[in-house]
Amino acid sequence: MYSFDSDYLEGCVPEILDALASTNLEQTPGYGMDPYCREAADLIRNACSAPGAEVFFLEGGTQTNATVIASILKPYQGALCASTAHIAVHETGAIEHGGHKVLALPCGADGKINSQQVRKAVLDHNHDVHCVQPGMVYISQPTEVGAVYSVKELSELSDACRECGLPLYVDGARLGYALASPLCDVSLEDLAALTDVFYIGGTKQGALFGEAVVFGNTSLAEDFRYCIKQNGGMMAKGRLLGLQFKTLFTGNLYVEVARGAVQKALQIRDAFLAAGYEMLSESPTNQQFVILPNDVVASLRRNFSFEDWIRIDEGHTAVRFCTSWATPQQAVDELKSAIPALQNLS
Repeated sequence: MYSFDSDYLEGCVPEILDALASTNLEQTPGYGMDPYCREAADLIRNACSAPGAEVFFLEGGTQTNATVIASILKPYQGALCASTAHIAVHETGAIEHGGHKVLALPCGADGKINSQQVRKAVLDHNHDVHCVQPGMVYISQPTEVGAVYSVKELSELSDACRECGLPLYVDGARLGYALASPLCDVSLEDLAALTDVFYIGGTKQGALFGEAVVFGNTSLAEDFRYCIKQNGGMMAKGRLLGLQFKTLFTGNLYVEVARGAVQKALQIRDAFLAAGYEMLSESPTNQQFVILPNDVVASLRRNFSFEDWIRIDEGHTAVRFCTSWATPQQAVDELKSAIPALQNLS
């Protein structure tokens, strides 16, 4: 059975495995103070054209979101985000567990929020001490349904956040898949210039684990290492994180491994569209969400593994197909070959 369940189930790209093996017996300082973390941070600053940025390494996405958000917000503040945002629906209340409310805003099928919503949320609060105060804005690039913010959209959000005095934070768990998308015009340089903090996901993009947090607004990074430690995120063998990101950011490997995954996902999308099926949303990245009759879902599941996403109605379900750096073309080809026959079941 071929799996399209997720984009992080495999191990890591061979280059990382080779690097880990070749340095296995090295002794370096711990807790992210080693040469590999310093070199990786420099490579990331260069890629972002942000020589003054502060860079930190954590192990996973939920841990990163919880730590960054806790470090920014005051006790009476919350994070504005889309109603479909990861911190709102897929992190088991991690932000609330840390003492901060998630302030979810309505969003469309693309999972985006806009500058007008941010300004309205601040105006609606109107210094009401009985309500949680908006303290920052959280978005994902790409969104949880695979859509990408454009430079124009990101710039407008950035302007609104600065006008309202709210830090803008971008969850980049799947950032490489956005950077590799043919419809994305946002670069790492844009993110560094237009946001206060964002993170570069490694776990879902070729690393064994790890995320790199980039503070363009360095005033927010003051004492961030204390926040990492307090939230259980300071890895004793920190070089394992630095070494992986040094490998991903040597040359253009980070985007290269994502580009192949995106191309394969778009092949899957086009095959479903050609067979007359509708997509839940327009995704130019490695996640594709297709609406299928339930009997078609059952038939496909005999040979392919994928994720049920949302129930559309009694007879239809939107399912998610994910590709990764490790998805073989053979798996994509077999899925494409199986799709036309599904029409006989519909």
